[in-house]
Formats: sequence, C-alpha cells, structure tokens
Amino acid sequence: MRNISLISIPYAYVDHSSRFTVALHIFTCVDTFKDEHKVTSDFLAASINTNPVIIRKILTQLKNAGLINVIRGTGGIELTRDLKDITFYDVYQAIEPLEDGNLFRFHESPNPECPVGRNIHSLLDDKLKDIQEAMESEMKKYTLNDLRSGIQELLAKEA
Repeated sequence: MRNISLISIPYAYVDHSSRFTVALHIFTCVDTFKDEHKVTSDFLAASINTNPVIIRKILTQLKNAGLINVIRGTGGIELTRDLKDITFYDVYQAIEPLEDGNLFRFHESPNPECPVGRNIHSLLDDKLKDIQEAMESEMKKYTLNDLRSGIQELLAKEA
C-alpha cells in the first residue's frame, strides 16, 4: 500500500482554465488508488492540493456528463465506462462546456468605425475555427487509459 501524505500545505485556488487538468488528475487518482484507499473528495483534494468543495463541483460535472458515479455516504467514485473509452475530449466537454460551441469568445462590439474593429471577425474567424478543430482532434486521440499506463511507468521509475 502506497503511503501518501494528506494536506500538508495550504490548498490552492483552482481557476477555470485548470479544471480540465484537475479532472484528469481526479481520474488518475481514482484509477491508481481505487484498490488501496477510499477515494473521496477530501482524498482527491489532498492530492490536488485544493479545496474539497472545488473537487465536489468537478465531480458533479463529471457525473452529469455520465463519466462517473459518485457513491454517497460511504464515499467512492466509479467510472461508467472503461478507461480506453473516455477521451480527453470527453472530459474537456464535461468540464469546460463551450459557449455556443466556440472555444474562442470574441469581445463584444468591436468598433465599426475602426478599420481593424470592423474587420477583426473576417481576419480571425476561420483561423480560430481551424485551431479549435485541431485541438479537439488531438484531444480525441488520448484516452484515460493513456494516463493509466503513463502513471504506472512513472511510479515504476520511482520504485
């Protein structure tokens, strides 16, 4: 049984842009420790070094997306699908839902009197769409099973 220390330093605030990586951390912990520890929001918060309330919010998002079940009372988290069937994109969609399906949100009302302001959408729209499509395509290539094999390799090197 691995020994991990729980909350030895003050927890950190998790902002919007880091929720995706926190969710991946959660999945990695659940898989790594499921047979050795009761994986609760407090346990996860200790590993991630954040407030358990933030973890519970992310767990709710993952549950609402159908990626996990959370067992109330006794605690614990179970995956609803095999690790190889959950992509990074699935997790991203659950954690960082896109407003109107767009990754990039334009500032409101560029000035039509300014030559840049009136043309900024024409300049950027297609480029930003291509960037988003490339990112989503790459995210679909990686699964949570990749995290399992990666963490197993890293832990084996530490042993």
